[in-house]
Amino acid sequence: MLSPSQPRRVVVTGLGVTTALGLNVDTFWDNLCSGKSGITAITRFDPELFPCKVGGVIEDFDATQYMDGKEAKRNDRFTHLAVGASAEAVKDAGLKVEGLDKERFGVIIGSGIGGMQTIEDQSSALIEGGPRKVSAFMITSLISNMASGLVAIQYGALGPNYSIVSACSTGTHAVGDSFRMIQNGEADIMLTGGSEAAVTRLSYAGFCKMRAMSTQYNDTPERASRPFDVGRDGFVMGEGAGVLVLESLEHAQARGAKIYCELVGYAANCDAHHVTMPHPEGKGLARCLKLALKDADLEPTAVDYINAHGTSTPYNDKFETMAVKSVFGDHAYQLKMSSTKSMTGHLLGAAGGIESAVCAKALETDVIPPTINYDDPDPDCDLDYVPNNKIETSVNVAVCNNLGFGGHNASLIFKKFAG
Repeated sequence: MLSPSQPRRVVVTGLGVTTALGLNVDTFWDNLCSGKSGITAITRFDPELFPCKVGGVIEDFDATQYMDGKEAKRNDRFTHLAVGASAEAVKDAGLKVEGLDKERFGVIIGSGIGGMQTIEDQSSALIEGGPRKVSAFMITSLISNMASGLVAIQYGALGPNYSIVSACSTGTHAVGDSFRMIQNGEADIMLTGGSEAAVTRLSYAGFCKMRAMSTQYNDTPERASRPFDVGRDGFVMGEGAGVLVLESLEHAQARGAKIYCELVGYAANCDAHHVTMPHPEGKGLARCLKLALKDADLEPTAVDYINAHGTSTPYNDKFETMAVKSVFGDHAYQLKMSSTKSMTGHLLGAAGGIESAVCAKALETDVIPPTINYDDPDPDCDLDYVPNNKIETSVNVAVCNNLGFGGHNASLIFKKFAG
């Protein structure tokens, strides 16, 4: 038995994604590394009246491949995407669910917004037809914990189960909490990540009114998300889900699992500064990174790659760059840093799940995907953002950063598995 001062080692054994760049991790990774953009013109609703008319939309996802048709009708798209990504992660991990100790098997899958399309549809039903027209499944469809709940029901997972809501840091917090559950002996295996399906009229209206979204590239959607580029003018919304299988090292080895990498550090904190703007100079994220490095017992010089939050907004990209330079000093100019949101768009609460999967693949393959649309460098953003083309290089330690409205910060540190 390990003592409380000896937390269990935690490894990543499965990856599942549902994104505009692919509905499984292999397709997603190939498209990401080739610099393909998943951002297109919006067709799900008429965008004529909206300042932003582009998004990272999944066109070919069929929920009935992963759940019963009746169940699909009773749930929102964000739950569909979570169930799909979870199924892909379980398959990728070679997990035989029937043989697990279900009481040691948990699920934490978050969503920053939850069932936005359900809210829109059922509000219209109420206004047009009165209370009798509102669906009996409205509440269970829209609440953000339903992704975790339904995934657990599908697999009979009786362990820890809840949803985290922390805006765009949701998925990272979910992975971090799951990491702690396994470290501390509360579970042996966790399905974890985030899911979001907020490409709807109401979401676009709200974010556009905040002037947070890109409006200058509606005629060239693939160019709209351009993190760290001087021409960036706002984020581009994406939809999707990213789910990881985390296991204790002992559990993974006992079943002969393939191991992508080890998760070795996690930290979360708050700027306590402003509801939407990161702290000037990136002070909150800098503290979070330092805490994560301490948790991982690593020096800053050990880090090879950072998957940046990199939203393509003027303030976020500048302040994140400042945070990295504050923490890493001269090494900030040696490490590689890319924003895959340039290709997927910003998946809000799902970002941390997707981008944790990117870190795991980078460690497995020694390939770092690019930041595309990096054409005109911003003098305030002067690090190596892996511009426009992937690179092949040794990756031993990778960091996933995410920030959320409300001042939330979260950082995860993954390390190449060394036995």
